[in-house]
This record gives sequence, structure tokens and C-alpha cells, in this order.
Amino acid sequence: MHRITIRNIHKNDIPKIIALQRRSFSDMAAYGMIWPSAFLENHIRVFPIGQLCAELNKEKKVVASASSLIISIKPAYREHTWHEVTGHGTFNNHDHLGDSLYGADISTHPKLQGQGIGTMLYGARKDLVIKLNLKRMILGGRLYNYYKYADTMTALQYVQNIINGKFSDPVLSFQLKNGFRFIKVLPDYLYDKRSLNYATFLEWINPQYR
Repeated sequence: MHRITIRNIHKNDIPKIIALQRRSFSDMAAYGMIWPSAFLENHIRVFPIGQLCAELNKEKKVVASASSLIISIKPAYREHTWHEVTGHGTFNNHDHLGDSLYGADISTHPKLQGQGIGTMLYGARKDLVIKLNLKRMILGGRLYNYYKYADTMTALQYVQNIINGKFSDPVLSFQLKNGFRFIKVLPDYLYDKRSLNYATFLEWINPQYR
């Protein structure tokens, strides 16, 4: 296992984050769905402690990243879209008085996936939720392989099959393994050919919330 440091993203990391996302989200990058540098700069400005990366200690290479903001959704489990909840990706709607940390994205370099780096980033996010005394962490997760099954089952049936262990999905299975609870399917969450625009609304409750 590589020696990894989880730290906050700095402005000089931005070109590295963009290059990482082009590798990690090659399918999304093909139709322009990765962070522009101006958005990443704004994320650091409005909520610097919520922007995280994983760096190889020896090479000082950024190999994973996670972007987050604080929001409140009312009612707590209503449907929403990625653009709505992230201020169209700018994080201008970040609310330091909100009750939920929203995971806008997480990415790991393809050559280092499956080595626990994503779990380390989720751990750092959970620590942040506890430190800030937020009620929960929530996110919308891509149904990464749903397009393979869409002719034979609904998005909800696909999710239920993954939860029941009938087959796995590289995104949802990873999130469930990291302690997230499935709430509902979100239609038209984000333009995504693989998931046919569906996502899962997922939640992790802060066990130390006061």
C-alpha cells in the first residue's frame, strides 16, 4: 500500500485535480462534465476545509480528490438535482449554518482504485461532519452500470439487487460499504449516459451529533 496523506486542496493543486478528473471520469469528461478551474477556486474560497485530496507522500502526486459543501435540504429527503444542490457546481449556495455535508464528487486515479484511498477520503469527510457537529453526510451516487440493465429492470430494482447482494456496482457498492444508507432513487439527477441520469440519494448519520 502506498503511503498517503489526506489534506486540504490548495489553489496550486487545481491543475492536478483537473488532470485527475479527466482520468477518473473519462466518460463524463467526454461531454464536459468535470470541474472548471474557476469553480475549484471558488470551492476553496467558500469552504476550504471541505475540499480534500489524497497525495502520495513520496512522489507528492495528487491521486484522489473529494469536493464538499454544507447545505440544508427541506424537507430532508426531497428529490433534488446535482446542479440544484451544488449551485450549478459553483458552491455559491454553501451554507455554514446548514445541517448536512454534501459530497459533490469523489475521484481516485484508475490505477490506484481498490486500495482504500476513497475510503480514507470518506473517513476524512466523516471526521469533518463530526468536527462541525453536522447531522449527516449526504450525496447522490451514480448508478454506474445501470445502462446494462435498463431494458430488464427499473432503477429502483437495480439498486435493490445491489443492496441484496445479487450483483455489484462500482459506485453504489463502494458507498454502501462505507456506511451509507440508501434513501431513494433520484431521477434526472445529472446528465450521465451510464446511469441514464439516475442517482441514489444516500445518507450517513453523525453518531456524535449534539
